[in-house]
Amino acid sequence: MNLRIGVSALLAFAVATFSTGVADAVEVTHNTDYSIALAGLPIAKASFHTELKANRYTISGTMNSAGLADLFAETSGQTSVSGTVGRDRLSASEYKVRYRTGKKGRDIDVQFRNGDVTSASMKPARKIPKNWVPVTKADMRNVVDPLSGLIFPADTRVCPKSVPIFDGESRMDLKLSAKGTKPFKTEGFQGDVIVCGIKFVPKSGYRKGRDDVDYLRKLETMEIWFAKAESVNVYAPVYVRIPTSYGAVTIWATRFGS
Repeated sequence: MNLRIGVSALLAFAVATFSTGVADAVEVTHNTDYSIALAGLPIAKASFHTELKANRYTISGTMNSAGLADLFAETSGQTSVSGTVGRDRLSASEYKVRYRTGKKGRDIDVQFRNGDVTSASMKPARKIPKNWVPVTKADMRNVVDPLSGLIFPADTRVCPKSVPIFDGESRMDLKLSAKGTKPFKTEGFQGDVIVCGIKFVPKSGYRKGRDDVDYLRKLETMEIWFAKAESVNVYAPVYVRIPTSYGAVTIWATRFGS
């Protein structure tokens, strides 16, 4: 998995939860921490902070490499998204992500209006190869950012859903399928969680024939687990498993709402 797709996926899965039902101007905050491992060895940690006031939300997060990963190249990422909370969906207005590995990095900024991308920039710009699948205007309509896209109001169906994500460069669908429930326990949560299978479908904004993209496209065993935060009445990820040739990448919520 290349760095940009890897960081984008980790930040997409490592999200905080917040209320979709607060009608007054009381501010709600929520903090969630995640541990990221490869074949059982820690490689990164992520933390997210969410603020909600009336119908406006802001999520900010950080990810930093840890353990053996730091021996190869120190990696860090920062991300934020802000927008409005609707009855059945979250509507971002601005999404940003910054990531660095060693001395290299990228800054991505995306502006949304009513689910459509109005502008997207990347610095430094990527050199486009001949086998690049370009993102069209149609690809940037009715999409969500990687953070808001994986938080679901409690009264909606979680798994039977296709999530159309645009991360500032690539357009992809995450197709979720129901796989039952499992018990889960961490700081701040204990109970059953909803288990979804994940199917990664790249649409555009990637290099055709790239091995890591083709690998993810063919995977049938990825899973994501959603826990309900009772106080804020939403479902959000607490566990993700992505098999790789080097062992499974797992993302585990070490704190969920406490």
